[in-house]
Amino acid sequence: MKTVILLIISNLFMTIAWYGHLKYKEKPIVWVILISWSVALFEYIFQIPANRIGSQTFSVTQLKIMQECITLLVFTVIAYFLFDQTLRWNNVVSYALIVGAVFFSFAF
Repeated sequence: MKTVILLIISNLFMTIAWYGHLKYKEKPIVWVILISWSVALFEYIFQIPANRIGSQTFSVTQLKIMQECITLLVFTVIAYFLFDQTLRWNNVVSYALIVGAVFFSFAF
């Protein structure tokens, strides 16, 4: 559970670093790069321990698939609140397929 919580926190920072700057399109690119890298530092502060702790229980492949699923979940929430993006049916189908990948990764 600790791994999942750390990955969620890490992904909050990652998503904000990767996409948050899109709210500030009028700012100079150098400015948003520096700010994004500053935010991304916190991503790594949580990502590295998450992978270290998780690797004691999960394979590297399982960690990556889990991380991708968490990334989509976090991204969806941030996209909704920051960018007013709503899920469409094809997004839901795509997410379901990724959840299926998580299932198969851990089931066998």
